[in-house]
Amino acid sequence: MTAGPARDCDLCPRLVGFRRDNGKAHPGYFNGAVPAFGELDAWLLIVGLAPGLHGANQTGRPFTGDYAGELLYATLLKTGLARGAYGARANDGLTLNGCRITNAVRCVPPENKPTPAEQKTCRDFLVAEIEAMPKLRAILALGRIAHHAVLSTLKLRKAAFPFGHGARHPVTDRLTLTDSYHCSRYNVNTGVLTEAMFVKVMSDVKAIGHG
Repeated sequence: MTAGPARDCDLCPRLVGFRRDNGKAHPGYFNGAVPAFGELDAWLLIVGLAPGLHGANQTGRPFTGDYAGELLYATLLKTGLARGAYGARANDGLTLNGCRITNAVRCVPPENKPTPAEQKTCRDFLVAEIEAMPKLRAILALGRIAHHAVLSTLKLRKAAFPFGHGARHPVTDRLTLTDSYHCSRYNVNTGVLTEAMFVKVMSDVKAIGHG
């Protein structure tokens, strides 16, 4: 098992069909299983839920092209976890510093809602990704579903590690899981997540890598 699926991965029929429909409606989009961004020797893995239809599904890079990416990459730049300038495209020249970004489900799902079966099918890729990161010390889960996906990947009981913004869960002697509300426009517009809250949780995670 490689650390990521092929662009034309055919394991989930519903997602394949949705990709096919999007290919007709948006022929210039990436429309495939979106690969992770960043190096495998990173100490931090940031895990989201799935590519956005007009974000990563368009650009082919996680959290790139939609509001969530604007907030995520601005915060990574502010906290020194990225270098360059975010240009909302995969070839903007931005690089990550000690971190890697991925999704629990690699293909865009209808209404941004992957089914439990699709999450389970894609879990093998997250398992392989984590196993392929020898320096991994921290995982940041963006949202409750990503948090649960990480716990399932690590074969941990969800009841033992409840989701909470800013919650820090030592899951092994060398790996810590931290939670954040998802950096979506909806969460920001409704006040569930503020930019200051997101910078704080990212700074706390960075401290793990420099502790």
